Parts: sequence; structure tokens; C-alpha cells
Amino acid sequence: MSRIVRMETFHNEFVCFVRITAEDGAFGWGQTSTYNADITAQVFHRQIVPWALGADSTDVAGLVHLIERREHKYPGSYRARALAGLDTALWDMAGRRAGKPVASLIGGAPGRVRAYASSMKRDILPRDEAERLSRLCAEKGFTAAKWRIGAECGEDVDEWPGRTEAIIPTVAKALGDGIDKLVDANSGFSVPRAIAVGRMLADHGVGHYEEPVPYWDLEATRAVTEAVSVDVTGGEQDWDLTTWKRMIDMRAVDVVQPDVMYMGGLSRTLQVARMAEAAGMPCTPHAANLSLVTMCTMHLLAAIPNAGKYLELSIEGDDYYPWQRDLFLGRPFEVTDGHVTVSDVPGWGVEVSPAWLDRSSYTEAALDTFRPSAYGSLYHKGGKP
Repeated sequence: MSRIVRMETFHNEFVCFVRITAEDGAFGWGQTSTYNADITAQVFHRQIVPWALGADSTDVAGLVHLIERREHKYPGSYRARALAGLDTALWDMAGRRAGKPVASLIGGAPGRVRAYASSMKRDILPRDEAERLSRLCAEKGFTAAKWRIGAECGEDVDEWPGRTEAIIPTVAKALGDGIDKLVDANSGFSVPRAIAVGRMLADHGVGHYEEPVPYWDLEATRAVTEAVSVDVTGGEQDWDLTTWKRMIDMRAVDVVQPDVMYMGGLSRTLQVARMAEAAGMPCTPHAANLSLVTMCTMHLLAAIPNAGKYLELSIEGDDYYPWQRDLFLGRPFEVTDGHVTVSDVPGWGVEVSPAWLDRSSYTEAALDTFRPSAYGSLYHKGGKP
């Protein structure tokens, strides 16, 4: 056992990195979920730190489970987003200690992972999206690409009238037969509309239909899944394991898509992947930006036996996501022949940019100086490890 003695956060509004140090000097880098990361950093220090400081740094899943119980009055997205910072930092620490990549710690190995070019844009004309995706597939060797249809939570109101009917055949034809085709509706349709669009997708060779109806309505999702031949996929927003069990048991989707950071880290994501494996379902995680979530997902896909066909890799550059500029040293997401590489570097295999850290807001909690709030003291009486 080596206790956690220091927990640091470095954040701006979009990203919060976590560094955890143990008493043996081992350390690891993790990340909470992106967006409103300044709020998540506060949750981390209020509801994660009091239970993690002084705890065993080698029992990642056990500590995550403990905090879920100690913070049982505060389930929900922000607790999961904050837990991700702890979990991913401790997995990085474990890999650095062992001298192995995380993929190897969970039963996989370093190597190449097939990626698909994932477009986030809706404010783009069909012909322009077709040109962009075709060009990237030619330049980077992608053999799969995803584009957006409908409007996000649009209730059958398209991004502009007729866009969905125009963009499906335009992009599908431009990509041709050699490229796997995926679309994302972001909960945009009603069941009847989603089924009609699903049949159009099948006619144009699209094989992946993401969040066709409001994701929280599992019965509606299942109705679409049962009515169309295209694979219906979903789950990126979900963090609750009970919801995941129900989703998988009722076959609401064909492919599960947990997000490592929304889920609360690798440990809880592995639980979802194993549930899906037991049900004979593939796992193609959500990873919609080039922060640590994509690197964690690369390691996950290199290890799980029911890994989906490809990794989601955002093609939006720093002009679209300026906050992701220069997060890491080097080029960890370099694409060669349509693949990215999980290296044999220990841990996640990346180092956070010192220049980025220097620009961030900083908070530290150390075991020898930590003074819990009244809230924290009350819970400590219940038995902090």
C-alpha cells in the first residue's frame, strides 16, 4: 500500500487535469470530463479529495466504489466527471509504476487502433462536408467517417429544411464503397422520423446510426433499433450503471458507446464494456475531442475483447476547439493509414504540456496540511480509510 499524499488540479473553463502523488513518490496524470471544467474542479476538491487523500493509491476500482458510497447523496454527472480525474490519474500512476501502458494492465497490448474521421459540424453545406471528409480519407488513410444529421435535440426540426435528406446521399456518394459510413443524429428525431431516416441510411450504405431519438428514452430508442437494419448506437451521456444494465438487457441499442470521462473513469467504463460483452454487444466508445478522453479510449479499445470496429477521432482542429490547443507534448493522436498508435510508454503514454499548466488555475490538497470543511468532517466520522 502507498497512500495518496497530494492531489492537484490545473484547469480552465474547458479542461481540468489532475495530478496525484503517492507517498512512494509515484505520480499520475488524469483528467476530469471537459466543459465546465472549472465547476468540476470544485466538485473534485469538495467531494473526491476528502476520501482519496490518505487512501491506498493501488486500489483504483475500490477507491472509486468507496467514493460512490460516501457521496451517495450526490449521484449524477458532476460526481462522475470529477471521479474521472481520480480514476484516470491512478491508472496512469499504476502504469508508470509497472513500466507498462495502461492497455497492458487491462489485458491488451500496445499497437495500432483503427480510427474513424468524426465530424462535429452541422453548420456546413452537404457538398462542403463531402469534400472535406473525402479529402481527409485520402490524406490520412481513414477507412471510416462520420457526419451529423438532424439537429441536436431538434424534435424533428432539421438544422435547416432538407439538410438531412441532402447530406446523406451527398456524403455517402462522395465517400464511395470503400469507406465505412457513420452518422450522428444527437437525439434529433421522433420515432417515426428516426425510422424513416434509418431506412434512407440503409439505402445509402450507412452502417452506424447514433442517438436517433432522445437518448434518455430507452423505449423509443429500442423502437428504432427494432425497425431499422442499420446499427443503432448510443449511451455517450449515460453514467449510471443501473441505466446501462437496463439499456443492455432490453437491447435498446446494437452498439454501446460509453464515454470514459462522462462515466467516471476507466474502471466504471470497463464495467459497461463487460456487461456488453456478456450480452454479445460491441463497445465503440464516445471520444469527441482530442483531450485525454481519446487517449484513454485508445487504450481501452486495445484491450477489451468486444471492442468496436474503430475509435472516434475528432477531425476538428484548434480553430473549432481552441481550448484543445497544445494540451500535450508531442503528437499523440497522429494518424497513419487511418490508424492511431497506443505506444509502449508507461501509463497513458502522454505528458501534459508545462506551458499549458502554467496558464491554468491551480489548486492543491496535501495530506499533511489538509483541513476538511465541516461537511467533510461530518463524513469522516463515518470512517475515512
